[in-house]
Amino acid sequence: MDAFSYLSVLISIIIGLAVTQILQGFRGLLQSRARSRIYWPSLTWAVLLLIICVQTWWAMFGLRSHEGWTFLGFAVVVLQTIVLYMLAGLVLPDFPAETAVDLRENYFAHHDWFFGIAGLSVLVSLAKDLVLTGALPNQTNVAFHLFFMAIALLGAFLKNEWFHKSAAVIMVAAFGLYIATLFEHLH
Repeated sequence: MDAFSYLSVLISIIIGLAVTQILQGFRGLLQSRARSRIYWPSLTWAVLLLIICVQTWWAMFGLRSHEGWTFLGFAVVVLQTIVLYMLAGLVLPDFPAETAVDLRENYFAHHDWFFGIAGLSVLVSLAKDLVLTGALPNQTNVAFHLFFMAIALLGAFLKNEWFHKSAAVIMVAAFGLYIATLFEHLH
């Protein structure tokens, strides 16, 4: 077994847990739909996070040719997946039995942490490239990262509902463009 095959097991498990966390949120919403108040930006971010988890797993395949794994290199890759898991844990609430859930209230109760961790995920993504290759990714990739960071910082500090609704739509479009531009094919 090569090093990447061995190391990718833990990465896949953590990403799988993040996906499970989001899907459990959707399941909880379905089960409590009669007593839940829907807020579409929460649902948009949850769907986007599912896509981000899949894209992260897809992009990690590119690490199969990395040689000379160090503990620091592996730690930063694992940290990237841990941060995704934490985002997945915040995007939708738990749905306790027989309790009403307001997704808007939950969204704004956690927006500072959610977007703060989202900003951290951007930094960890860039750090991963620095640690593994000694350089930042190409300029297009860095430009997307900077855009994602700007949205995350604004989202963490602003409580303006118009901004948060706009940011959800803009990020879906931007992340779709990111995937189409940089990750359409498996490398």
